[in-house]
Amino acid sequence: MASLDFPAEISALRSTFASIEAVSDVEALERDVAELSRQATAPDLWDDPAAAQKITSRLSHKQSALDRLGELRGRIDDIEVMVQLAEEEDDPETLELAGEELAAVKKALSQLEIQTLLAGEYDEREAVVTIRAGAGGVDAADFAEMLMRMYLRWAERHGYPTAVLDTSYAEEAGLKSATFEVKAPYAFGTLSVEAGTHRLVRISPFDNQGRRQTSFAAVEVIPLIEQDDSIEIPENEIKVDVFRSSGPGGQSVNTTDSAVRMTHLPTGIVVSMQNEKSQIQNRAAALRVLQSRLLLLRQEQENAKKKELAGDVKASWGDQMRSYVLNPYQMVKDLRTNHEEGNPSAVFDGAIDAFVDAGIRWRADQRHAPADA
Repeated sequence: MASLDFPAEISALRSTFASIEAVSDVEALERDVAELSRQATAPDLWDDPAAAQKITSRLSHKQSALDRLGELRGRIDDIEVMVQLAEEEDDPETLELAGEELAAVKKALSQLEIQTLLAGEYDEREAVVTIRAGAGGVDAADFAEMLMRMYLRWAERHGYPTAVLDTSYAEEAGLKSATFEVKAPYAFGTLSVEAGTHRLVRISPFDNQGRRQTSFAAVEVIPLIEQDDSIEIPENEIKVDVFRSSGPGGQSVNTTDSAVRMTHLPTGIVVSMQNEKSQIQNRAAALRVLQSRLLLLRQEQENAKKKELAGDVKASWGDQMRSYVLNPYQMVKDLRTNHEEGNPSAVFDGAIDAFVDAGIRWRADQRHAPADA
């Protein structure tokens, strides 16, 4: 540890921190915290629970961002003091502790830097994630369920609330599709890099001859609609079908015609909701997700027009963006970023932060590539 050039390392930390602080716009954060704190103390705050939850969630997120910046600034100062004292007193143990803390602060700054890259139009939003089984039969349905658990475990690790909106079970095992919300600020910006086709290679537990099977599942991530987005859908553009919920259920979930299938006639987008008890609740949830998908479609159309005008026809996503290989070797590899992990079990248990971070950096590089070329 004594071989570290502490003055240079600390100078680099301060430079990185200054860049993050500038991008984070501390003054704007402080103004937002003050305004949200004012709203949070309003006596009628909880008259509208949904709005209150949104205000308190945003306040918590922005206050945490401010606290994190202040904490890291203090830790960098403390490292400098530790190094000075250790060198004055010729104390190698304290110098070693300073080196360990320096490495920890580097890691924390790297994670904070990732958050500064979430600057897209809808990145601050909560997310709606849909997973669909693709080619591969029952293995694909099982894979879809594995992916759903992976993302729910990831959200649980971070303390993000989730709500399952719809599940369509496959006949033998697994899921045909599932839709769930991740209710946390920046959930969309974070998870949107997970959108695409995922591939699983393994010895199929459903093949009595023990053959290796390749299966696919698609992940869609859209931003949750907000009331001020003005996505108006005329009633004559929507077809609504009601039916009885299927799969495991409790109480009245699968004993009445409470499930709702909503079709947007101009685009053909179909949304199904069946996890709430009442048809009214499922209809409201379906409309919210339909509006979110139309919002994303509008953004994609605008981006496509911009690319056309700029002459950029380069595809951003391939047919598959990540492979999960369980046989003949153990590895999960992202084909865009080349990040890989050798422990698929941990990944399927929600340890996907390294993949998400690498994806966010990759996306930022892709966005800047045309301008730098």
